[in-house]
Amino acid sequence: MPPPLLLRPGSAAPPAAPSGSLCWRPRRRRRGPAPVRASWQELAGVLVFSAVPFTAVKALANSPLGARLRRRLEDRKAAAAAEADALRAAARQARSASSWYGEDRPRWLGPVPYEYPAHLTGEYPGDYGFDIAGLGRDPVAFANYFNFEILHCRWAMLAALGVVVPELLDHFGVVHFVEPVWWKVGYAKLQGDTLDYLGIPGFRIAGGQGVIVIAICQALLMVGPEYARYCGIEALEPLGIYLPGDINYPGGVLFDPLGLSKDPVAFEDLKVKEIKNGRLAMVAWLGFYIQAAVTGKGPIQNLVEHLSDPLHNNILSSFV
Repeated sequence: MPPPLLLRPGSAAPPAAPSGSLCWRPRRRRRGPAPVRASWQELAGVLVFSAVPFTAVKALANSPLGARLRRRLEDRKAAAAAEADALRAAARQARSASSWYGEDRPRWLGPVPYEYPAHLTGEYPGDYGFDIAGLGRDPVAFANYFNFEILHCRWAMLAALGVVVPELLDHFGVVHFVEPVWWKVGYAKLQGDTLDYLGIPGFRIAGGQGVIVIAICQALLMVGPEYARYCGIEALEPLGIYLPGDINYPGGVLFDPLGLSKDPVAFEDLKVKEIKNGRLAMVAWLGFYIQAAVTGKGPIQNLVEHLSDPLHNNILSSFV
């Protein structure tokens, strides 16, 4: 028989236990982590830090320096536009001669006979004829899907790099982070912990703010560039910057400092390689999520433990 509950003077008696139950246990209210642990000064600091790029761009565009940059752009824009048109014509010719485009491009089923959708003509890089749901029948929707895929591919590649590099640096002792595993960093911020950025003591851009404030900061920093990209590559012309490409491949000194687009044949191949690696990065992120949920470890730690497993070594040696 369970011991009786001790009641404080003046407290109400607990509710009666439901019939058929052995004992009654009071419900404990779960206390979730506080989403924000910061003073108003810290919150204001995050918002001001996020607004710095927008303010700087606007101030530069309205300054005398911005006016001089626009005048200089107007003087050379005609020649730059003619050069961009010539590069686009050469790119179309290179694409028509490339084995990655057109009707003779590689298909996702390879030599297996299959009736591929007629609306997939190999115009876009990475088109393997895979559209079993028919989402690309509308040309406008198909172009938008391609834009979205390129966007997610690039973010996935950057994010995968951000997952693997800190754990590698910590594993080899180059830099010792307080928490090198990607998902544990997010969990620590959910708990309101303060982490040093890049493992540098005292370098705390996020400080003690909770994950909601970090999300606000990230949204402000990401929405600006993406909005400019959505508005078009002409969005930077008030700063005297001319981008000769399109919305997905702007080119110019900002987005192509190595001049890779000067070789149209190589550039069309690089577009295919980019989207292939981006798709691999998106699949890798799915693996990161499943790995973290199942093992509770980072990808590098899982890989090291897997390679050091005797069973894995025996299986590998049997194939060598």
